[in-house]
This record gives sequence, C-alpha cells and structure tokens, in this order.
Amino acid sequence: MATLLRLPEVATGATEAVINDWLVAERGTVAAGEPLVVIETEKASVELAAEFAAQVLRLLAAPGATVAVGAPIAVLAEPGEHVTDVDALLHSLGVAAPESAGEAAEASSEASAAGSSGSTAPGAAEGNGGPTGRVFASPLARRLLLAAGLGLSDADGTGPNGRITRRDVERAVAARSAGQLVAPPPVPPPPVPSQPALSRPALSEAASEVVEPPVSAPTRVPGAAEPAVTRIPHSTVRRAIARRLTESKRTVPHFYLKASCEVDALLALRRELNAASTERISVNDLLVKAVGRAHSLVPEMNVAWSDEALLSFGQVDVGVAVAGARGLVTPVVRAVDTRSVGAVSAEVRELSARADDGRLRQSDLEGGSITLTNLGMYGVEEFAAIINPPQAAILAVGAGRPVPAVTGGELGVRTELTAVLSVDHRCVDGALAARWMQAFHDCLAQPLALLL
Repeated sequence: MATLLRLPEVATGATEAVINDWLVAERGTVAAGEPLVVIETEKASVELAAEFAAQVLRLLAAPGATVAVGAPIAVLAEPGEHVTDVDALLHSLGVAAPESAGEAAEASSEASAAGSSGSTAPGAAEGNGGPTGRVFASPLARRLLLAAGLGLSDADGTGPNGRITRRDVERAVAARSAGQLVAPPPVPPPPVPSQPALSRPALSEAASEVVEPPVSAPTRVPGAAEPAVTRIPHSTVRRAIARRLTESKRTVPHFYLKASCEVDALLALRRELNAASTERISVNDLLVKAVGRAHSLVPEMNVAWSDEALLSFGQVDVGVAVAGARGLVTPVVRAVDTRSVGAVSAEVRELSARADDGRLRQSDLEGGSITLTNLGMYGVEEFAAIINPPQAAILAVGAGRPVPAVTGGELGVRTELTAVLSVDHRCVDGALAARWMQAFHDCLAQPLALLL
C-alpha cells in the first residue's frame, strides 16, 4: 500500500531542513534500515533510514530544497507493487501533484545552478544523468563547481545515476590544474578615454595663493583585467556557525585564562603508547583525556548555563572541534573521564570521519560542558576561541615549541604549549577557572594520571 514519507523533526525544535541528497532514485527500492535521504540541519547532515522495505514512486522534494517539518518529501509503495498513475495516487493521498513534481523542482534547481556557473542547461542530451539526460549533482558539488569556475558539464559523475559528487569535482579541478581543462582567457575591458590636461592657473595680482586643480578619482589602466570576484552561496552549516557564534560573542560574558604547559613527559608517554599499540594515539587524543581528567578533579567546572538553572553534569562529555569538508562542527566524546586513552582516540577518529562524510547524527553534537579546539598542527602558537553555547568553556591549544628553562639551577630546554581557556562568567568565576587550569596543567606535566 502506498504511503507518504514526511520530513521528520531531525533536530529538537527544528521547523525546517534542507534535502541534501537522495540516495535512492525514483522507481528504485530500499530495504528496511537502509539510508534513503540525507537531510541537512543547522548542525550536520543526517541520513534518514527507511523504516520498512519500499520502492520510491516519486520524489516530492529536490536536492537543495528547504522543506518544512511534516511536509511530504516522497511517496513510497511496497516492493513489487504496481502503480500506473502516480498523480492520481498523490491526489487520493491529499497531495497536489503538479506536472512531474519532484523532477520539475530538481530540474529548476539544477538549471539555476548551471546558469550561475556558466554551464549548459542540465537537460542537454549529452549530460551524465539518467534516461532524461539531466545532470544530477549534490548541492555541495554544485557549490564547489561554482567556486572553481566550472560547470556541470566539466565533471563526470560517478555517484548513483551519474550524480556528480564532491570527489568528482575535486578530480575535475585537478584535471584543469594539470592543463586538461583550460579556462577561457578574461576579456579585457574597454579602454577608458583619457582626460584632457588641466593647465596650472596663473597667480592673481590680488592673491598670493595658487589655486590647484581638483583631484580626480584614480582611473583604471586601459587593458587591465577586472579583479575576479566569485559569489559562494552560504551553506546551512555556515549560516548556523555565523548565527550561533555571533550570538555567543554578543550575549555570553567571556573571560580568558592563559597557561604555558610543559609537555615533554606527555610526548614521551605518547611515544611509549604508540610503540605498544597498533592504533596511533595523537597528542590531541591525550589533550582530550586531560580535559576530562581536569573536569573530574574540578567537577564544579562540569556545568552549563540555562536561563532557569545551572546545569551540573555527572558525566564528563567533551566536544572536539573538527574542521571537516562541510564546515566546522563540534561532535561530543562521551564519558571521557571513565574511558581509556585508546577508547577516546578511537571515538575521536570515528567522529572526525563521520564529520567529513556528513554522517554525524544530531545526538553526536549535543551535550557537554567544554570543547577542545587545537590548531597546533598548523603551527599556531596561541589563540582564543569563542564559547559554543550552552557550554561553559572552550580550551584553545597551540603548537608545542622548545623554550629555555631553568631547572635545579641549570639552564636547559623544554617543550611548552600555550593553552587559552575561554570561560562563561555567568556560571564560572575566575578562581574556579584558575583551579581547573592548574589541574589541566598538572595533567600534562604528569601524564601517567591519564591512564588511571
């Protein structure tokens, strides 16, 4: 029996979401539990799995479309069920069935993207799409093509039904860089007519000052190329980042603590762990564990602000900033205080991989009282980060570097990194944050405590 698939409330309080990509084509089938569509919320892309085995009769929302929660996005039928008139079926289900509803919307979306990037119409017969000849591309691929100055016809789609994916765009960009795709030369602008020369006025008998000619605006050199400007549409994730961090900086009273932490013992412990394990432990994994240990030693920091009450957590969950291909996200590692370094490392790797692939769930991004953001791998020595509300703090860590130090009256060299703690003053005071910072500092200086 045919049924409507409606957009669920994939994020708490969400009223709408974006259809990122369909993973099953029209008239295709899907098994129970298999992913059917990727839905993009403000925080992440979420795969929606089929609740039962079904065939897709028609897609009612095109990739890139913003859909209200509860609105129909597809009509499904049982596998093997024969439906000849889908429009009549939609009418019986109370859904308006315009001419080729899903296809018309998708073709319109793709035509708009193609027009903005200078490509040919997606309905061209030589396209790499399905039987209709349309070119299919994910919204991310379209944005990347537009940013690279390429059109849909410049990339060969390898996804389902010939859909152009991010990897296809990367291959097309690499091919152009190698000289296989040559961008058309810029058209020189028309020359600007030269201004007539202005003569210098003579001195007047009654005046002792010389009247200078007016200063004209600078003129462009004839034949010079216009500076290139590319408009890259904001993604849903980028808009969410901008809104949330602007709100945080405007409404959360930040204060900052900085500490220089010795990490020679931490680096030595990492070398020993990697020598004894098949799984590589990174410095960032140990820093995540140190944040969890410091929260265990100073549990008053394991809080979050709400307008009604201060929320105190019994489990230490730590957010980890990940700069993936789809933007900045902060998935949360659970129970850092009670798990081994190896278990924390494995979960960080898993969350980072899912962030790159757009497979993070909404639950992966919720909770926690503190986030760790590390730019040390880029050579950044020191920076301050913006708190991710409603968390109480964020720790920004820079690169380790050798510095001179006096130990026991002897001058030597040790490795230090700078950590800057941004704190919400509404729920944490300076003395409490200082105690936490001291606990974190001690965890790095004496890292064997991280293995307890």
